[in-house]
Amino acid sequence: MEFADEAVPIGELVDERRHLLDVAFWMLGSVGEADGAVDEAYQRWYALPRPEQEAIEEPRTWLSRAVGGICLERLARPGRRRRGDLGLESADSAGERRRMWERQMSEVLLGVLDGLSPAERAAFVLNDVFGMAPRTVADIVGQSEPECSELAERARQSLRARRGRPTTSAEQDAAVREVREACVAQDAECLMALLASDVTAFFDGGGKVRAQVRPVHGSERVARSLLTLLAPRARTTVDSHSVNGRTGLVVRFDQRVAAVISLDIANRHIVQVWVVVNPDKLHPWNRTSPSFRG
Repeated sequence: MEFADEAVPIGELVDERRHLLDVAFWMLGSVGEADGAVDEAYQRWYALPRPEQEAIEEPRTWLSRAVGGICLERLARPGRRRRGDLGLESADSAGERRRMWERQMSEVLLGVLDGLSPAERAAFVLNDVFGMAPRTVADIVGQSEPECSELAERARQSLRARRGRPTTSAEQDAAVREVREACVAQDAECLMALLASDVTAFFDGGGKVRAQVRPVHGSERVARSLLTLLAPRARTTVDSHSVNGRTGLVVRFDQRVAAVISLDIANRHIVQVWVVVNPDKLHPWNRTSPSFRG
């Protein structure tokens, strides 16, 4: 039967829709809106002429672009209501998926994302949260790759400013030192005590290494991720060092920087963790030999 050649494994179909729903929810912050955006993307797919469909080598990538564009259009609508006003978040209508997303994302973080411009939110979510290729992000946002990179950086700065509060150098140094000691000792209980309950960790692998693709939320999951990432290994060191003007952590393997970690603090707890393992972004670190504080 000819149509049998078009069959796709059910697991792949389910995973594809879940991925698209994740993208839409992070961009829109609403389960109901996410469903609608994904449904519209599939409608656009089926509206394509058959030859155009067959010419698309990676339907999932096409659908991701479509969802991103639809979400950006919705974010940019004049007078768009915020999440709390949408009336689409009842437990009856959202079910288990909403509870899953709430475990992954805090109300605080969603609120901060609501404060970004549509372009900043799109660039940040597509780049930092889902690690899409720069060209794909640029296509969706409708700006050049450098412009999208600048938008994502502005979003990161806004997230830091809204979630954290100014801390003294001594407070930052002490917090980072305690995090380092807990990671080196693989002390999960101690590390969790240093993290805010709604802490979020972002991992930037740039699609070049097998870093975690999605952000990790909650003190237990973030602690587990950090302890796994920094598990003691021969020829691996973890040292405190200035990162973007504030004390952070530099991880080296065979004397080369393999990861740079920034920590944002509020009320004496870590509220955001930014882990860069993207080899391209680590090149500048490996051209110099920073002095360590230990």
